[in-house]
This record gives sequence, C-alpha cells and structure tokens, in this order.
Amino acid sequence: MSDVRDPVTPGRAWTFGDDVDTDQIIPSRFLVSSDPADLGAHAFADHRPDFAEGVEPGDFVVAGENFGSGSSREHAPVALRGAGVSGVVARSFARIFFRNAINIGLPLLVCPDADRIADGDEVHLDLGDGRVVDHTTGETHDADPLPDFLQSLVDQGGLEPYTRRKLGHTDD
Repeated sequence: MSDVRDPVTPGRAWTFGDDVDTDQIIPSRFLVSSDPADLGAHAFADHRPDFAEGVEPGDFVVAGENFGSGSSREHAPVALRGAGVSGVVARSFARIFFRNAINIGLPLLVCPDADRIADGDEVHLDLGDGRVVDHTTGETHDADPLPDFLQSLVDQGGLEPYTRRKLGHTDD
C-alpha cells in the first residue's frame, strides 16, 4: 500500500461531482489485479486522467452525492488507498462503497457542505469531532463522525487487522 499520511495532516482536495460510480473510480479493464498500488495507478483513469499521476500520499477525494455507486467491488476503495488517498469526504456515499471503505480502513466523512471545498484546496479531516478544515479558505465544515465501532475499524487499518487483533494474532 502507498505511503498514506494520517488524515489530520493537510492534503490536497481532488473534487468530483455527484454519482461517481465504482467504474469511474477504477475502470473494469484494470480489475485483473488486486494489488493496491496497481489499482491506484489507474484510479479515475477515464473520469479524471490527471488524478493517478498527480495525487500524492495524504490527498483527499471530495465529492457530492452518492459517491461510490454501482457495483459492490471492493477494488474501488482499494484503488483510492493504493493511490495514496487518506480519506474521502462526500455529501453522501453509496452504502456498499461506504462499508467496503471501512472494511479496508479508508476514512470517510459525510459532509453536507462538501461542495464548498474547491479542487486543490488544502484540507484535513478531524475524524473524531467530524469536521473538515479547509486551510485554503479558513472554513470549517461540520461532518458526521463515524460511530466509535466503525472508527475503531478504520483506526486499526480495516476489518482484517481488527479481527486479527481481536483473535490474538498480533504476530501477522
């Protein structure tokens, strides 16, 4: 997995509109791999070709309504993590994308004002309090913090590492 900074460190916002589906996040022709770095190299290949080459570890995806709609493929949030994305902020998420992202430890915040964040703004996420701080404009946007249990999954890197720790398999 790419070097992904903690979501509290400011990173660049890459903005997208409404109804961005999983085929736009990672086109199906690239699903021959499950390697996060390989998938990340093709994130948004057709929808925003400059993304994979320009995104840096610690950057954020910011979107409108229904981000991650479409198929239930886990490859979409894996591609974002593989590209170095530290989190996704959207007005709303497709349910299966939301859960897949949590399962792999990708932080998410539902933020009604996500559309007020401009492409290229420097932002950071306050996951505990549910805020998105836009350092470029000086604005702070309220968001819905994750419930404690889901936040613990994200904090531990996703469902697999969480389960390993719960079962006492700390040597993996």
